[in-house]
Amino acid sequence: MDKQTEFVLRAMEEKDIRFVRLWFTDVQGYLKSVAIAPAEVEGAFGEGIGFDGSAIEGFARVYESDMVAHPDPATFQLLPWRGSTQGTARMFCDIKLPDDSPAFADPRFVLKRALRRAGDMGFTFYTHPEIEFYLFKEPIVPGQPPIPADNSGYFDHTTSGPGTEFRRNAITMLEQMGISVEFSHHEGGPGQQEIDLRYADALTMADNIMTFKVVVKEVAAQANLFASFMPKPLTNAPGSGMHTHVSLFEGDTNAFYDAAGEYHLSKTGKQFIAGLLHHAAEIAAVTNPWVNSYTRLWGGGEAPSYICWGQNNRSALVRVPMYKPSKGASARVELRSIDSSCNPYLAFAVILRAGLAGIENGYELPEGAEDDVWTLSDKQRRALGIKPMPSNLDEAISLMEQSELVADTLGEHVFDFFLRNKRAEYEAYRRQVTPLELEQLLPTL
Repeated sequence: MDKQTEFVLRAMEEKDIRFVRLWFTDVQGYLKSVAIAPAEVEGAFGEGIGFDGSAIEGFARVYESDMVAHPDPATFQLLPWRGSTQGTARMFCDIKLPDDSPAFADPRFVLKRALRRAGDMGFTFYTHPEIEFYLFKEPIVPGQPPIPADNSGYFDHTTSGPGTEFRRNAITMLEQMGISVEFSHHEGGPGQQEIDLRYADALTMADNIMTFKVVVKEVAAQANLFASFMPKPLTNAPGSGMHTHVSLFEGDTNAFYDAAGEYHLSKTGKQFIAGLLHHAAEIAAVTNPWVNSYTRLWGGGEAPSYICWGQNNRSALVRVPMYKPSKGASARVELRSIDSSCNPYLAFAVILRAGLAGIENGYELPEGAEDDVWTLSDKQRRALGIKPMPSNLDEAISLMEQSELVADTLGEHVFDFFLRNKRAEYEAYRRQVTPLELEQLLPTL
């Protein structure tokens, strides 16, 4: 029995844990959970917990349904909202087949496979997300615009109010679960919040993001509020993104840093950016996976609609934050297209593979965009070689379908299910009669 397993078994007894929830994520990014008694945990470490994979979106067909959830003892944490006595803990799981081989439909395995590729090249992949979301008043009425929890704006400081109290409680709970928070503040929209997680390796961060969403919704519910990670819930307010800072390390050395390089970026860093730009459109269906994601990308509010990069250019898809002279280890690039509705395991996998493709194939980094690309004309953007992001989910799906990189990263099973599922979503969306059509056309036609 390894030390982590021993720690979990001892901690359950010392802390009087009564239930252990095993968490995993389906292909669409929805969290799944099964509760087991503490007495079953040691057996679960050895043999896993069997379940019907055909009942989980994208996991298996009926005739190949048996799957096994193997808890990862390194992810053991108490759930603070369940109380400190007779409490509940959780562990993330790796999903396997009965013969102990990996389940290719498991998003966590998809990311692990991408990380192994980076590891074979000598790299460790780190991420640091800035997670935006909205708080709304309860009740949420289907078909009616939600009511924001407050009317504050960007960086507004208030001594009281639902947003301030909410962020304090959410951060306390996250830190109790071992998730470090770097910043928090009110964002630009009414009721819109941002909480930034301290950087970690990509697998830990994907687990942290799934935990973050649960914590945020739990804390909101306790305050009679509703938290939403929908990319664009309000027509006339900014959308919610998840700007993600990424970096590669070779051991303890930041592979993106070069003291003598332009912007202090190494050749590796420039090629990684070139890979992100080259593949940005074809990975968009994964980083921006919903119909509503494209309402955000093309709805203003500083969302990146065009494929370009720049230093401190907040209209660019990829931004190079200002270098801190005393902190070479902080060299990084920021991808601004990704939104917080995505499946973080799949999104981090395709982002990593896009960047690695730039390194493996020696992509040349184009000139950076110095201007505000939103204010340029189409002709000016074409002259600069700046292409648009997909304008809707249908276009993103078509580009993904032609992508060898995405197919190889996700694997055949996830790739095929993802495309089928997203085509069905877009077809259902296209059939709808929208409130705008009824408002403008019904009275006049």
